[in-house]
Amino acid sequence: MHLIVELAQRYGLGLVFATVLIEQLGLPIPSYPVLIITAALSAQSDYGVPQLIAAAVIACLLADYAWFRAGRRFGRRVLSLMCRLSLSPDSCVRQTESIYERWGAPSLLVAKFVPGFGAVATAMAGVVGVTALPFLFFDMIGATIWTGLAAVLGWIFRNAIDDILQVIESAGRWGVAAILVALGLYLMVKFAQRQRFLRRLRMARVSVSELHSMLKDEPPPLLIDVRSALSRESGYIPGSRWVEPRAPDEELRNLPVSREVVVYCACPNEASAAVVAKRLMNAGFQRVRPLHGGIDAWVASGLPLETSSEQ
Repeated sequence: MHLIVELAQRYGLGLVFATVLIEQLGLPIPSYPVLIITAALSAQSDYGVPQLIAAAVIACLLADYAWFRAGRRFGRRVLSLMCRLSLSPDSCVRQTESIYERWGAPSLLVAKFVPGFGAVATAMAGVVGVTALPFLFFDMIGATIWTGLAAVLGWIFRNAIDDILQVIESAGRWGVAAILVALGLYLMVKFAQRQRFLRRLRMARVSVSELHSMLKDEPPPLLIDVRSALSRESGYIPGSRWVEPRAPDEELRNLPVSREVVVYCACPNEASAAVVAKRLMNAGFQRVRPLHGGIDAWVASGLPLETSSEQ
C-alpha cells in the first residue's frame, strides 16, 4: 500500500489525467475518488491543487471533444456505441435529449454531476448541432466545476483521508484486496442494474417491413412516437402520434384500446419504446409492440418521413 501512496504522490497528475480520460471516454472507471485522494495528498507532493484541476480539465476536454466530433460526424449511431460501452441504462439517450431540449448547451455545466447524463451529453451536443465554440466554453466550465469540487473536498478532508490511507496501509495486502473488492462490487452492481433494465425490455418487436405492410391495412395500427420534440423536428413516420414517455396513465388510457399499437423511438435497444409499450400493456392494451431498430431502421429502409410543415 505504501507503494500505491508513493505513486499517487509522485505521479498524481498523470494518474488523475489517465483515470479521468478513461472515464470520460465511457469506460466505468470511477475517477472521482482518485481526484479526491490525490488532492488530499497534494500537500505532501510536488504538485498543487491548481495543477491537479488543470490536468483533470484537459483530460475531460480531450475525451469530450472526441465524442462531440463523433456525434457531429456519425449522428445517433455514436449514441448506440456509447450505451454499449456504458453500464448506464439505454434510456439515458432519451433523458439526455429532454435535458438538451430544455437547456441546450448550458446543460453541460452540470452534465458530469447527473448520473446517466454526462456519459452521452457530449456526443449529444454534436448530434443536435451545437457549434464547437459554445460546446468548448460550457464544457470547460462544467469540467472545472466538477474537478474543482473533488479537489476542494480532498483538500478539506485531507487529514481524514490520510488517516484512512494509514489504516489501509497498515492492513498491507488485505487493504489492497479490500479496495479491489470494493471496485469489483461497484462494477458488478452497475452491470446487474443494466441487465435488469434490459430484461424489462424483452418483448416481441415488429420489423420495419411488417409495419410498412400493416400501415396499408384498415384500420392501420396506432403508431406512437415517444422521442423528444427536438428529435421529432427532423421528421416522423407518417401518421404517428406523439406521446410523452412519462405521460400519466390516464392519458394512456384515453388512447383507442382496441387497436394494435406500434411504439417507436430513437434509442438503443428501443428502450423508451419498450418502456412505454409495457405501460400500455398494464393499461389494458392487448397488442403492443416496439418497432425494431426504431426510426433509424425506418430511415435506413428508404421509407419516407413527414415534418410539421407537411401537415
